[in-house]
Amino acid sequence: MTPSRSRFLSVRGLRYHLREWGEPGAPVVFMLHGWMDVSASFQFVVDHLQCGWHVIAPDWRGFGQTEWRGDAYWFPDYLADLDFILNACAGDAPVRLVGHSLGGNVACQYAGVRPARVAALVALDAFGLADSEPEQSPLRLEKWLRDLSSDVGFRGYPDRAALAARLQGDNLRLTPERAAFLAEHLGEPDGQGGIRMAGDPAHRRVNPVLYRRAELMAAWQRVAAPVLWVSPVASDLRKRMGIPDEAHEAAKACFRDFREILLPDCGHNLHHDQPGEVARIIETFLLSKES
Repeated sequence: MTPSRSRFLSVRGLRYHLREWGEPGAPVVFMLHGWMDVSASFQFVVDHLQCGWHVIAPDWRGFGQTEWRGDAYWFPDYLADLDFILNACAGDAPVRLVGHSLGGNVACQYAGVRPARVAALVALDAFGLADSEPEQSPLRLEKWLRDLSSDVGFRGYPDRAALAARLQGDNLRLTPERAAFLAEHLGEPDGQGGIRMAGDPAHRRVNPVLYRRAELMAAWQRVAAPVLWVSPVASDLRKRMGIPDEAHEAAKACFRDFREILLPDCGHNLHHDQPGEVARIIETFLLSKES
């Protein structure tokens, strides 16, 4: 297993945890994890990389070892946190971004907000969310206010083995060894002898801000970097989330330099299910875009 190391960075008043693999001075790749995940989730992909990258992966605010923030989380904060992290770790040089799910959506929007900042982008099963209608706003805000006045928490587990079993139950492709590794990083002591998810339960509260797909598409249309989407062949997640085929095709058409690879025998966590192939795809794409 490729060894990793941790460091902590002050980002907008938060103590941010960064996990790193490889040596400083090597070509840098930033890897951005998804919702209710942590940076260590990329370990299996890093183990298969062949070209000596310096991989930097943050734990997003309120996840893993990064500090929690208040009682609500706002999507624009991820963009700002990423901007500060890139400035601290890469100066003003254009960067390579790889993001899964939430992390991929952050990367795609960021690349449109700061087009000159991103040299290449790989999004792993990240396709945005279903559009919202203005009429949804009052009830959404009402629910948010109600949620703020009630406690929220995650399911507890007696030990990490039980969490690993839960992970395997959710993903039948996950091997016992990978499940055990993930449980070490996705779980933390709950103070009562058990294990809880390493994240702020406030993430479970409804987001009071409506998702406006047109605004995201406006950002995607500004992306100058080459973009690769890697998606599972057999996954109904997008349709279960309410994104029809025509909206998905319109999203892909926003990017000027775009390609997509459909990966068999994997689910949403394709970086867990097919890490060797995902690593090969990432490296092939990034190296083909080197000037």
